Amino acid sequence: MNSARQVDEQIRTMKADGWAVQDIAWWTARLCEGWPYVYGAWGAYCTPEERRKRYKSDHPTIYSKCQVLRSDDPKPSCSGCKWFPNGERVRCFDCRGFTDWVLLQVGIDLVGEGATSQWNHDENWSLKGEVKDGIPGNTLVCLFYREKSNPSKMAHTGLGLNGETVECSNGVEYHAKMAAKWTHWAVPVGISAGPVPPEPPKPEPVPEGYAIVTGKNVALREGPTTRCKVLLRVPTGNQVRITPPPADWEHVEYSGKSGYMMKAFLKEGESNA
Repeated sequence: MNSARQVDEQIRTMKADGWAVQDIAWWTARLCEGWPYVYGAWGAYCTPEERRKRYKSDHPTIYSKCQVLRSDDPKPSCSGCKWFPNGERVRCFDCRGFTDWVLLQVGIDLVGEGATSQWNHDENWSLKGEVKDGIPGNTLVCLFYREKSNPSKMAHTGLGLNGETVECSNGVEYHAKMAAKWTHWAVPVGISAGPVPPEPPKPEPVPEGYAIVTGKNVALREGPTTRCKVLLRVPTGNQVRITPPPADWEHVEYSGKSGYMMKAFLKEGESNA
């Protein structure tokens, strides 16, 4: 785990080497991996005073993990704590404090005290959208997920780039694949937005009286039984014209030939009327 001093030094180096703004922000976030979650914290050093200011000793999760909160000593030591690597301080955050602090390192100051208010302040963003519609490629975004029970509230926020994410939930965590929980994205003002991927084309409707072959190289036979001769095989996705069928078969025409196919391998078109 990096110390706060090490991360600060790396930020200065990236700036001196002329890195792009979004690259500095992204790698600043990555350098903070493992740093602790502390509710209400926006990048303060993780100290006994900061911990005790934010949490009461009866907070079950934090109490079980933080030796400062378990101690009755008025001046407890952090020695040996994983968040005090080699005797050096790290910083602590909650979710929106993390994204806010990272972006501040590149001169981007988000307006709003929480994830919801940051999302609602349109002056923070050059572009906004829903994850289901696609996210701009090669672009650092703030990610949000909206509460299902309260659509006016953004329950959490993090950072994303090309399908990877960094968030402060159980501490600062990196994920190589974006979780399904994220519902919205926004490009901070000061970050250049790339193109949003186009929606995939919708398939053409299957005309009434035709069907799409869904099996792989489905046999077109002379008669409605697997014992009948195979006239040819039709690849997946092709349309065949349907004629009145017996039981579990359809009489179809394809490429100048007519024969039978099993209904299990066909999806008939619907009337558009």
